[in-house]
Amino acid sequence: MRKQRLEYTSPLDALIAVTKRLSIYENTHHMESEEFFALYSQGKMADEMIFIDWANDYRHYLALRQEA
Repeated sequence: MRKQRLEYTSPLDALIAVTKRLSIYENTHHMESEEFFALYSQGKMADEMIFIDWANDYRHYLALRQEA
């Protein structure tokens, strides 16, 4: 599967987009991203592509929050 690269016009646009994706993960898996990421970082979540994407989006979210 080929990943698509998205470009945003501002850090705020990127933050909004990532936050929306995190919300979808959270609603689908009935878990907050912070809790998921803690479990994932401890190796307690499977290495399924959806979890890898979720972890990457959460890392991106944290980086964007630090920039703001």
